[in-house]
Amino acid sequence: MLKKKTKETLIKKVRVHETDTGSPEVQIALLTKKIDALADHLKENKKDNHSRKGLLQMVADRRSHIKYLKKKDEKRFTDLAKKVGIKDK
Repeated sequence: MLKKKTKETLIKKVRVHETDTGSPEVQIALLTKKIDALADHLKENKKDNHSRKGLLQMVADRRSHIKYLKKKDEKRFTDLAKKVGIKDK
């Protein structure tokens, strides 16, 4: 779970316009942050299979957002990848 302050700063960093909260850029950035936090949790709690399933669902969701954004506008994706720190396959 992301803290409100962390979420707000992340949204301000990648948003497309002033009131943006749901663009693909914001969704990918939030999912990336959640995935990183959950991956750290799973390193300590190896038997937490319920969280592992949630992690896999988030990764799949992020992958579909990335695929959409690449198809829609490649430049927006490359800018986002630099800001958030995700690698392009």
